Amino acid sequence: MNHMPPIPIAIRRTGLVTSVGLSAPASCAAIRAKLTNPVETRFIDAEGERIMAHEVALEKPWRGRAKLARMAALAAQECLADVAPHLWDEIPLLLCVAEHERPGRLEGLDDLLFADLQDLLGARFSADSLVVAHGRVGALVALAQAQRLIGSQGVANVLVVAADSLLSWLTLGAYERGHRLLTAENSNGFIPGEGAGALLLGRPGGGDGLLCTGLGFGVEKAHIDSDEPLRADGLSAAIEAGLAQAQCAMHDIDYRITDLSGEQYYFKEATLALARTLRQRKESFDLWHPAECIGEAGAVAGVAALAVAQAACRGGYAPGPDVLVHMANDAGQRASAVMRFEGVEA
Repeated sequence: MNHMPPIPIAIRRTGLVTSVGLSAPASCAAIRAKLTNPVETRFIDAEGERIMAHEVALEKPWRGRAKLARMAALAAQECLADVAPHLWDEIPLLLCVAEHERPGRLEGLDDLLFADLQDLLGARFSADSLVVAHGRVGALVALAQAQRLIGSQGVANVLVVAADSLLSWLTLGAYERGHRLLTAENSNGFIPGEGAGALLLGRPGGGDGLLCTGLGFGVEKAHIDSDEPLRADGLSAAIEAGLAQAQCAMHDIDYRITDLSGEQYYFKEATLALARTLRQRKESFDLWHPAECIGEAGAVAGVAALAVAQAACRGGYAPGPDVLVHMANDAGQRASAVMRFEGVEA
């Protein structure tokens, strides 16, 4: 067997469409400043109060798949700004969407959304394109797929696009009945959100960028809906596997970015996983969670975390060059990515 670590892949460009900005620079600046603007939705909770959400304001009041496609197209265009359109058909598109277990999941996410996006962009993408339906861990699953395409199949660029929204009554109703939304009556919950994000990935070289040096995956049996005691086995395994692939240890990491969005279960899991993976004491170990600004936006979480890391490194305000991104979805999938910022040589 080949135990060589896979070649690192670089994030060349990012795109982001969130409730706090319609581009990566705008969104990342707002997230850095901890700006947030949840609005009242047209949905009413069991107490008769309007449900608050992080809604993306577009030029028209699109809803459902039409809005997802438009947000995805904006993020993709931002990412592809430097790539001539006649080359887009050589690029595999990895489209990250809600997991199949998502309550109230929209129709057409596994087939029609991809076609909608191509039509809006006026483009056709490579036959290696895929839909990745894994919710919050989707972006890291897509990174693993991109690693294979770039490393073993010689593909020059891979485009990862994520689009998701929790703002439908079927979805919100299910989460409200499960006492998972943050309301006046429930402090242990999240504010739902929506958005889109994109990453253009390629081989390292040609400027400063964030490199993915390790990926790890795990499964948590004691997921949020289970009655088993939580020991963070799945997340710990995912983090250990990512660190091993990157050939580093937890204390080498400068800060963490996660998909934590307000639920105590996931904060407890992150705390347990840290206790199990950190072998040397650190004075400080920042934990960033962009969801405090953009809400629980499902499949967008991973791309948002990576875009925030890229902006922080390029802007010189990251705590250091090494960041661990870790993600968890409700079905029990866990994922981690070890990222390293390589600046331009002086």
